[in-house]
Amino acid sequence: MSAVERLVGERRDADALRVLGEAEAILPDHPFVLHERARRLLVGGDPLAARALLERVVATAPQHVPFWLSLAAALRALARREEELAALERALAIDPIHLVVLLQKAAVLDLMHKPRAAASIYTNALQTLAPGTRLPPPLEAHVQHARKRVAENGAELAAVIDGRIGALRQAHTTGEQRRFERCIDQILGRRRIYAPQPTFMLFPYLSNNEFFDREHFPWLEAVEAATDSMREELLGILSADQAGIQPYIAYREGLPLNQWKELNHSRRWGAYFLWNEGQRLEDHIARCPRTVAALAAVPHIDIPGRGPTAFFSILDTRTRIPPHTGVTNTRLTVHVPLIVPPGCGFRVGGETREWKVGTAWVFDDTIEHEAWNDSDVPRAILIFDVWHPELSALERDLVRQSTVALAEYYDAETMPRRGE
Repeated sequence: MSAVERLVGERRDADALRVLGEAEAILPDHPFVLHERARRLLVGGDPLAARALLERVVATAPQHVPFWLSLAAALRALARREEELAALERALAIDPIHLVVLLQKAAVLDLMHKPRAAASIYTNALQTLAPGTRLPPPLEAHVQHARKRVAENGAELAAVIDGRIGALRQAHTTGEQRRFERCIDQILGRRRIYAPQPTFMLFPYLSNNEFFDREHFPWLEAVEAATDSMREELLGILSADQAGIQPYIAYREGLPLNQWKELNHSRRWGAYFLWNEGQRLEDHIARCPRTVAALAAVPHIDIPGRGPTAFFSILDTRTRIPPHTGVTNTRLTVHVPLIVPPGCGFRVGGETREWKVGTAWVFDDTIEHEAWNDSDVPRAILIFDVWHPELSALERDLVRQSTVALAEYYDAETMPRRGE
């Protein structure tokens, strides 16, 4: 019967029939033999006879999902919706996350004029798919239909919710509603909520905003006010000290970091460091006195061998930084845009923004993020790290000393490094 299945897949039907005859001669009532006979009856336009055979099959082998799927298909052809649904439920009792069964269940619910229930099951089906899953074209078409139905249901539900809370929304500022908006986006399938996933240290119970409100960083405006001076110093570097720009990604070969394969040891993402994990680069600092002065009041991470870090990040033309996460949520990352051509963007979790020269932002780099420059001009920003504002002085000391202890205990090369 495996040979029959293979031959059918190869569209060698005459050979498949011959082998099926051999199987029938051995065990004519075997479930696999009956199933193939029923399938042929169904394809041949006799769903009633196929149903009769398939009911015998599932009675003999009730734990085989494909048999229930075939019975459901025969019942679909007979327009027996309730019985088809019951057959699919029996299949899901065996395998609750079977993609095809879930898609078929949602489809029959649509045929039964139950679109909201169908959308719920389509959502369950889509949740079984791992990122990057490749499917056969017919199944991919069904999955695309599922996505369309889920989106339609989300739009309809959003209209209902908007009608209920419209007055509340109008009476309050956007900032006051930010957390709720992300909550409702998740429910409606518009945007997922990303959790911190640091590669090294997760400090619990800290706010994990993708982008943080400016009110937490009173020094931010003073840094922004120095944008022109910092850009002027950067332009001087680009014309006079190209040798000081190094590949930002520089991992030794053999580490399990496939996402950096294209950028490892490449100046397509370059860095001109002022401080690099606690080390002062005096020649670079001497070239950038106004940038250094602007950063004087910033609460930098100050961990021996790990901070402060501050650098000009230069992303080459037509270059993308892949999705990744940083090492610890005890720090936040600041971007100060200096040179931003059109076609550049930055995503943190479910929020995407465009840099604007002179407008800084602060974000949690332990939430998945990525950056891109689709233009024909390099993009350049100043990047530095600061302590998470919710950490107490004691907590900073504890993080500082434990990080040093961990670095001393392990080979420094094995300790995770930061990302943009």
